[in-house]
Amino acid sequence: MSASNHSPQQLKRELGWFGATTMGLGSVIGVGIFVSLGLAAALSGYAVIGALVVAGILQVANSLNLAQLAASHPVSGGIYEYGYKYLNRWFGFTGGWMYLLGKTAVAATAALGFSSYLINTIGISESFLVPIAEIAVLGLTIVVLGGMRRSKAATTVILSVTLFSLFFLIIAGGFVLSQRGFLTVTFAEIDLKTGLKNFLESVALLFVAYNGPARITMLGEEITEPRKNIPKAVLITLAITTVIYVGVALVSLGTIGAKALGIASEQAAPLEVVAQSLGIPGAKTLLAIGAITATLSVLLSVILGLSRLLLAMGRRGDMPKLVAQLNTDGTTPYWAVIFISIAIGLLVLTGDVKTTWSLSAFGSLWRCGIVGLAALRLSDEQRLYPVWMSWFAFLSGLFLAFWIEWQVWLIGVGLIGVGLGWHFVAFKLNERVDLPQTSSD
Repeated sequence: MSASNHSPQQLKRELGWFGATTMGLGSVIGVGIFVSLGLAAALSGYAVIGALVVAGILQVANSLNLAQLAASHPVSGGIYEYGYKYLNRWFGFTGGWMYLLGKTAVAATAALGFSSYLINTIGISESFLVPIAEIAVLGLTIVVLGGMRRSKAATTVILSVTLFSLFFLIIAGGFVLSQRGFLTVTFAEIDLKTGLKNFLESVALLFVAYNGPARITMLGEEITEPRKNIPKAVLITLAITTVIYVGVALVSLGTIGAKALGIASEQAAPLEVVAQSLGIPGAKTLLAIGAITATLSVLLSVILGLSRLLLAMGRRGDMPKLVAQLNTDGTTPYWAVIFISIAIGLLVLTGDVKTTWSLSAFGSLWRCGIVGLAALRLSDEQRLYPVWMSWFAFLSGLFLAFWIEWQVWLIGVGLIGVGLGWHFVAFKLNERVDLPQTSSD
């Protein structure tokens, strides 16, 4: 794991389109479907189906922008590197900084979510909540330190269990609904009274639930034939995700209704309530196991993706150069992995799922704007998709961001200010280091 003076400077390209798709699905099908669906239903009721579709359409535009940026500039760091290359260092740093903070908070939430589901499933004391979460962080850190092949293998196993549990819910739920009939919904219940604001906030929250393609682009330096495989992996990830999300949403609303789904989200276990309502022995336990593996999958993918972002920031001097060191095999930025895991471990004691998810939504929409602007700077030779798509992603992300709660805006803007202050100091320090040394003779 140690580095030497002859350590490689670039990570090995070890992921094909299938591996990249697996990593994308592992990062997107997790906390999003198990938590955000209930949060959005609490806001917009049965209109959550429409919010899910709108969020998916917006994410397609944003993801295709990311895909063409990654195909033309396939390096670790994703949006951070695209901002630097196609805009300027302030945009690049801000995009990377918000991704770093937002996803670190999501990872801490995933670790606590894993612990909570595990405790409830096996019936042990809640006093073990934090220790079990910390053990999960430590265990997956060891996996990621083993390199991309080990991380991909672990993600494949974990993701398989999650997908099995969700497809079981969709198929079993569909069978039950065919017997019982879909829960009757009147026009009065379709949330017109909550207004446009709640609907758009739901779209913003669900936008994050599709946010796997961003993690694929973070791994751009490790994907083979990036111009072909990155867009392919992004589109397949979004297609599979949309099918699963719509299926789960229809079963959830058809069995327990929007109001009950929203109430269940307060216990961070809405899909368990749906599974229990089916009246099938073992269904609730199976969904709990799926939730456990889903949160593990998110935690693993965040450690992996953020370590690559930290690697890119270290290379540019926005973070200490230490985090840019690779192991002798060129498969892992080991100090970056360790630092990210420590940060997640420290945040494990933080709490509110709604606040954490909303802050992540703010960061995602902010980054969506930066991605759109960067994609507008692509040349005709680099561009894979029409220019109107870049405009659409940029303007829609900017528009949706204003429907996030104002308290989250204050926190988000404050964190951006802190980050830009750090960037200014780091830039000045690097300027001083780079100055030519004069002789005192």
